[in-house]
Amino acid sequence: MGATVEQFNHAKGQMGKLKNDPGNEVKLKIYALFKQATQGPCNTPKPGMLDFVGKVKWEAWKSLGSVSQEEARQQYVDLIDSLLAAEGPAVATQPTAGSSPFNTLLVSTKDNITTICFNRPEKKNAITVEMYNEIIKALEQAGKDESVITVITGSGDFFCSGNDLTNFTKIPEGGISKMAKDAGELLRAYVQAFIDFPKPLIAVVNGPAVGVSVTLLGLFDIIYATEKATFHTPFSQLGQSPEGCSSYTFPKMMGNAKASEVLLFNKKLTATQACAQGLVTEVFPDSSFQTEVATRLKAYAKLPRNSLALSKQLVRGTEKERLYKVNDQEVERLVERWQSDECMQAIMGFFQSKAKL
Repeated sequence: MGATVEQFNHAKGQMGKLKNDPGNEVKLKIYALFKQATQGPCNTPKPGMLDFVGKVKWEAWKSLGSVSQEEARQQYVDLIDSLLAAEGPAVATQPTAGSSPFNTLLVSTKDNITTICFNRPEKKNAITVEMYNEIIKALEQAGKDESVITVITGSGDFFCSGNDLTNFTKIPEGGISKMAKDAGELLRAYVQAFIDFPKPLIAVVNGPAVGVSVTLLGLFDIIYATEKATFHTPFSQLGQSPEGCSSYTFPKMMGNAKASEVLLFNKKLTATQACAQGLVTEVFPDSSFQTEVATRLKAYAKLPRNSLALSKQLVRGTEKERLYKVNDQEVERLVERWQSDECMQAIMGFFQSKAKL
């Protein structure tokens, strides 16, 4: 009996902490709005007398009453947005003031090599709307400058963690439909910038790569990876579908069965597996990765500029129209997916997991 009383007091103390801690109050609000948005008004029995934590969560959900799922979804998005704003702007390593027009990238040209470096290491180089636009601009400039080759890499431990999912919390006045259409047009322009890039484009994958940073690799000319790199496209987990022309380039490189494992069933590839399947050109030991790759790049940069560009046109030019069509088809499907309940619930589930009680 004494143990039961002790358990009772412990659980009661937990309930008090949940109710009185401002941080937990926010988590309870997130939980309640998530449940209301995905399941509607509370329709489950009240937890038992000793389940104090369950009771607090149930009461938070129950308190939303008849708030509609659509309204709860919008309140959830607004709450997540306000929490992100309260954290303040992410601070990335910046070049000397006035030396660069980019906030999310480090762009430099040296020894006939233009390097575009994703520069949000504290966010694993997740791509925001601003970053999408800056990469398009950087590629446009690199395509016209005097460099021979262009390199894309990441700062910090990650190559790129894909889409910054907070992009999906910024709902414009036109609602989710307008957000999806605007995102679709941005993605279309982004992928087309890679399809149209006129010079040899080399990815230096310095760490894990996720989502769109993986799917676009089929549009690069060479992909070098450290042995620590991984390649993951968790589209179905997030209620989405492939992009970056990967629905065409991946089956062509890997075969349909291997591509389906990656694009449909979320299989994460090691660098060695990615190389064996044709996604990666070569894998290097992490300890010598940067040195060995730099040696290769310097040698390539000494080759005749026009000869390389014209040769790339011969290799890639015949597929351009096909890639444009694939890009359009993928964007059209994604715009549809982004507006679906399945996708919204998956994304909300992601944020819910980050604020779990």
